[in-house]
Amino acid sequence: MILRGAGRGPTGRRPEQAIRRTHRETAEALSHVPFFSALSKRELRHLAEDTDVVTFAAGQDIVEEGMLGETMYLVLAGEAKVQQGGRRLGSIRPGDFFGEVAVLDGSPRSATVTAQTPLTAIRLYRHTLLGLFKAEPGIALKVLDGVVKRVRQLTSALDA
Repeated sequence: MILRGAGRGPTGRRPEQAIRRTHRETAEALSHVPFFSALSKRELRHLAEDTDVVTFAAGQDIVEEGMLGETMYLVLAGEAKVQQGGRRLGSIRPGDFFGEVAVLDGSPRSATVTAQTPLTAIRLYRHTLLGLFKAEPGIALKVLDGVVKRVRQLTSALDA
């Protein structure tokens, strides 16, 4: 995936910067994402091997409405706003994740997410997840279970 604005800016620096994090730390963070909560520690570490940690400057778009869903993010630090058609839908804070549905089906993003403060997130690519599903089909079933749980949570929240 190519993020708009991910090339070199006027300062010659890339707007997003990769930072190092151990696979164990990343696996622990991913274990709190409902989609991945049923995965074993070994499976989470395997998934973590193919993630990276990126930072975004305040005001930088992380994903844009209409872009193909090739990545999902788990926010480690910072805050972002979510907008659809220019209308604010909500905020994203540390521990929140986004892009999970788009990364599963590759559909266009339904909203734009913009960093409000400097933001650090774990980034997982769609091709990584699909490759893992092909290599270990049992993981796909566990993630599907996590998807169902998440849908039930959201449905309950709407009914309340």
